[in-house]
Amino acid sequence: MTRIALCQIPVSPDPTVNLQRVRQALAEAEGADLAIFPEATLTRYGKRITDLAEPLDGPFVTGVAEAARAHGTAVIAGVFEPGRDRVYNTAVALDARGEIQAAYRKIHLFDSFGAKESELVEPGAEPAVVELAGIRIGLVTCYDVRFPELTRALVDKGAEMFAVIAAWGSGPLKEDHWITLVRARALENTMWTAAVGQAPNPAEASDGFGVGRSMLVDPLGVVRADLGSASGVQLVEADLEATAAMRKTLPCLEHRVLGVMRS
Repeated sequence: MTRIALCQIPVSPDPTVNLQRVRQALAEAEGADLAIFPEATLTRYGKRITDLAEPLDGPFVTGVAEAARAHGTAVIAGVFEPGRDRVYNTAVALDARGEIQAAYRKIHLFDSFGAKESELVEPGAEPAVVELAGIRIGLVTCYDVRFPELTRALVDKGAEMFAVIAAWGSGPLKEDHWITLVRARALENTMWTAAVGQAPNPAEASDGFGVGRSMLVDPLGVVRADLGSASGVQLVEADLEATAAMRKTLPCLEHRVLGVMRS
C-alpha cells in the first residue's frame, strides 16, 4: 500500500500564506509517503502571477522542499515559473529528501468557458513521468484531464499512477465534468488516479477557481475517497499490487489497436 495525502487546501493570493498552509498540511499528513497539493499552490490565478512567479530554486519551492524533508514525505504541488514573455504553469515533484525530481509544464492551456490562460501562461511541450515513493507517476494539470491522449502517452512512458492537480473553475455542470473526467482517465487506462483541487476560498478571492472534490479513483473507476468541497487533508491508500488483477478483469490496454487511422 502507498499512503497518499490528498491536500485540498484553500489558496491565497499571498505565497507566504500558501507556504504556511503547505507546512500545516504536511504536518497533518504525517506518515504519508506522498502528499499532493493543487495546481497554482504558489498563488491564485490572475494577472499577479507574472509578478509572483518564481524559479524552482526560489523561496516557495525551497520552503516546500524543507517541509518535505522534515516530514520525510514526497510532494507534488503547482507553481508558476518565469518564462520568456509569460510564465509556465508547473507541477513540481519533490522526493522525501526535498530534492526536485521533475517539473512538468502544463501543455493544455485553459482557453475555454470565457477564460484565456494563454494570455499569461506559455504551454509546455513534454509529458512527464516521475518516480516518487517507489511509484512512477504521470503528471496531469487541470485542463489536461480533458485530453485522453496525454494520459495514454503517460501510460506509454511507464506511469503506474496519475496525479491530477487542479484549480478547477466553478460554474454550471463544471463539478460534474471534473468527476466524470477524472474517473474516465482512471478507467480507460486502468490506473490509480489521485486528483487534488483547490478548496473553495470565497473569503480571500471571488474568481471562482476551486471546487474541491479531490478524489482517489481505482483502476476500475471506483471512487475510493472524495473530500467534498471543504478544505482538508485526507490520507488514502493505493494498492498498486492490485492493479494487475484489475487489468485481468479489464485488459483494455492489451486490446489497444495501435496505428488506427482517422477516417
